[in-house]
Amino acid sequence: MKKISCVLVFLFAAVSAFSQSDLQPLAVVKLNKSETITVKQLKTRASFIQKQYGMDSFSVEQKQALLENMIAEKLIAQAAAKDGLIVTDSQVDDAFLNTFSQRLGTRVSEAQLEDLIKKQTGKTLDEYIKEYSGMSKAEYKAYLKSQLVIQQYVFSKKQAEIEAVSATDEEIRSAYEMNKSTFVWNDMMSLFLVMVPKGSNDMAARALATDLRNKYKADSKKAEEIKNSNENGRNYRAGDITVAKTAQQAQQLGWSIEKLNELFGKSSGYLSEVTETSSDFQFYAVLKKYDAKMLSLNDIVQPERTETVYDYLKTNITSQKKSQYFTEAAQEISKSFDVPSNVERKKTGDALAKLLNWQ
Repeated sequence: MKKISCVLVFLFAAVSAFSQSDLQPLAVVKLNKSETITVKQLKTRASFIQKQYGMDSFSVEQKQALLENMIAEKLIAQAAAKDGLIVTDSQVDDAFLNTFSQRLGTRVSEAQLEDLIKKQTGKTLDEYIKEYSGMSKAEYKAYLKSQLVIQQYVFSKKQAEIEAVSATDEEIRSAYEMNKSTFVWNDMMSLFLVMVPKGSNDMAARALATDLRNKYKADSKKAEEIKNSNENGRNYRAGDITVAKTAQQAQQLGWSIEKLNELFGKSSGYLSEVTETSSDFQFYAVLKKYDAKMLSLNDIVQPERTETVYDYLKTNITSQKKSQYFTEAAQEISKSFDVPSNVERKKTGDALAKLLNWQ
């Protein structure tokens, strides 16, 4: 009994020491108010980065760099608060929901998201966020808020410089030459596609698909009426799509390779019969066909669009350069605030390395 008691005392002491280590302050940022960064907060951020980028672990040096980033973030956030810059809870909620809406391809409310996550995973939204980010929902929203504050503050200080950043003609042409093989069109065609979900009544779905096809067959200009109807999106889905002759495209459409090859054998103006899939009834009309080719800088990126390869590269390179400039500007601003009166680093050198030596 005495031996067991000794083991329990040892375990309690170990857990207590571990907890105390997590609560150790690493730095205090006090430009506008006093905020402490603890070992636990650094671990939470490290876990978030690991999960987001699929990293297995951090070296002590990487943890130190991450700590410096957190100090820089707090310095800018406090400077923003001192200047009266405010990010509202509704702005944070919008940013939070946008991260999920982009993945889902549709706008959802937090209640809808909670319900969807519960149905798909059996987890609460908080549990799901914890699993994929390493943060609780509250921690994740707090992180988003700090990022929004930093973005707005840096942009307010460097707006003219950021807006002036743009890709040069030389950069655009160089990027094209380096990636020329990726700028190609496969054989493609544009379709008017109508899909009627089966729901609980197959016969009614087939009848609706047939009626829509007959309307289009009688007058192809009825396509606009079909697309603009209030029923589109509720009782059926209709729209123009561009289809490429690839296995990936066939998979996205739920078609076999044979069906896709058959499609590309049709001429412009062809109208299919109503066909049945496992989930819907559908028909399509071939609007226009496009032959495979290598794209030059002056070619459009996608059929029926106006953006050229040159414009596409300019937009993307400019975005990358603005992002790089923004990062450098944020570092410059935080560095100007990083003085002893604003930041107290509680641990440095070997003492810091010892605290950061977790697995």
